[in-house]
Amino acid sequence: MTEAANVTDSELMALVAHRDEQASTAMAELYARYGGTVFALAARVLGDRQLAEDVAQEVFLAVWNNAIGFDPDRGKLRTLLMTRTHGRCVDIIRSRNARSGREAKVSDDRSRPLPDAVDHEITALTDAEMVRRAVDGLPLDERTVLQLAYFGANTYREVAAILSLPEGTVKTRMRSALKRLRAELSEPFFGTPVRNLPIEAEP
Repeated sequence: MTEAANVTDSELMALVAHRDEQASTAMAELYARYGGTVFALAARVLGDRQLAEDVAQEVFLAVWNNAIGFDPDRGKLRTLLMTRTHGRCVDIIRSRNARSGREAKVSDDRSRPLPDAVDHEITALTDAEMVRRAVDGLPLDERTVLQLAYFGANTYREVAAILSLPEGTVKTRMRSALKRLRAELSEPFFGTPVRNLPIEAEP
């Protein structure tokens, strides 16, 4: 392989996908470029160094296993890595919160929801699923910014630093993402508008 610094991410991913004698070297170079950034994001979101190391390992294992499916026309590798890292962290947090909630209910029968509360919870979950599908349908660049800002609780400046983008670009992508979501979620669901959307105002 030529001097690593002169090889693009796409070329490195192609080498990994081919699984030839240069695949391991290419993978090592990708990790050298982005391993620290992936770990830093996971550690920040999770607040747990060991979990962050596990997430980083999972993310790069996915890169190794799925390199053949990488399409540079759909977005930069760095953006894809940040999106996968953040998504995995969110999954871990949701699982941890759900487990804590179940344990709390077992220890306190008073936490059992009444029928009306169950109906409300099902409706809320339905709405949340609609929002998730709408977010998943956003262009990758806009989805990444939205996830880091809203679900990762990062400021525009922090999102810009994570993605190595100008703050103005982050704000523009956020406005575009929110506009698309409003258009998508304004349609009624079985005749009932979606409630409690976390996207009521421009940032």
